[in-house]
Order: sequence, then structure tokens, then C-alpha cells
Amino acid sequence: MICGLILAAGAGSRFGNKPKQLAELEGRPLLDHAIAAQCAVAELERIAVVLGANAELILAKVDFMRAEPVICERWGDGQALSLRSGIEHLTAEAHVTKVIVTLGDQPRMAPELIARFVDEPPATRAVFDGRPGHPVVLGPVQMRLIGNLHGDRGARSLLQGGKTIECGHLRSARDVDTPEDLEAIRHEARAVV
Repeated sequence: MICGLILAAGAGSRFGNKPKQLAELEGRPLLDHAIAAQCAVAELERIAVVLGANAELILAKVDFMRAEPVICERWGDGQALSLRSGIEHLTAEAHVTKVIVTLGDQPRMAPELIARFVDEPPATRAVFDGRPGHPVVLGPVQMRLIGNLHGDRGARSLLQGGKTIECGHLRSARDVDTPEDLEAIRHEARAVV
């Protein structure tokens, strides 16, 4: 089974005092875009979205489509725990061979880019002009070792030596950390129209 995992548990403190995942982009919450992208990839049999900060608000306002929300109660302990929560949810009752991980604050992540990673081997990751990014592919070895991770490092150390795919020609790498980042994405959209 190939699954998708969207990490959206952080507080997004650089964004300000409103939940970043609920910031509006094209009339929808930011997180809606990330969920829609993974849900459009038919090869992903199950999709989990890990929530933490502002989970109740997000649950009430975001369209999860076919994705399954997972609440990480200890989200403040860092991305490693959020990642572990999602992996444990997906693997609890099924044999999962691969998980494609993206971020909830990347609204321009295209389904085609995610689908590009479905047939790649574990430990494959996207790079954008040489800088590590998402999607990343976790296989059985990485999923097993996630329990050893702590803090905000995520799975970076588990991907070392894996295949990289240059995706710098795509704009989907931009994530939203600040209101200015969101405005830049809005500006890009207006420039296209």
C-alpha cells in the first residue's frame, strides 16, 4: 500500500496570531490546497493529515476530502513527533510499503509532482535548486527508524544518501511561513491571470 502524509501540526508562529493553515488563498484555507493535491493522486490509497496547533479550528473549517485527520497532542515537541504520529496512524492496520510526505503550508504543490514520486525508491526527495524539499519518499526502513527521531529535524537524517530529483523549475517549493510569503504566492497567481 502506498500512502500520503501531510504535515500540518505546527503553530506557524512566524505567520502571526491567526492559524496559518486557515489563511485564505483563492477563497479556501491554505491547507485545503495541500490536501486536494494529495487526494488527486489516485495511487495514494490512504492519506493522513497530521494536525496539532489549532486542531479544532482546522477540523471545523478545512475540507479533508478523502484524507484522514490525525491529531498529534504533543505537536509542540517538534516535527519528528508529528511525523511519527502520521506514520503510526497509517501503518497501524495495514502493510504500508511507501509514504509520500508533503507539507500543509505548500499550497502550490502540484498533484503531478507528488505522483512523480510514487514509483521512486525509499529515501528519494525533491530538491529545488539543490536545496532539500518535499515530496519525500519513506519506505519500511525509514518508517521503522522514525521512532528514534526527536525535535524539529523530521526525517532528513533518514534520507541521507538517497536519490534526489531536481524540481527547481517548478514553483511548488514555496512554503508559507509569513504573511509576506502568502502575499507573494497570491501575486504570482495574479501575474499568471
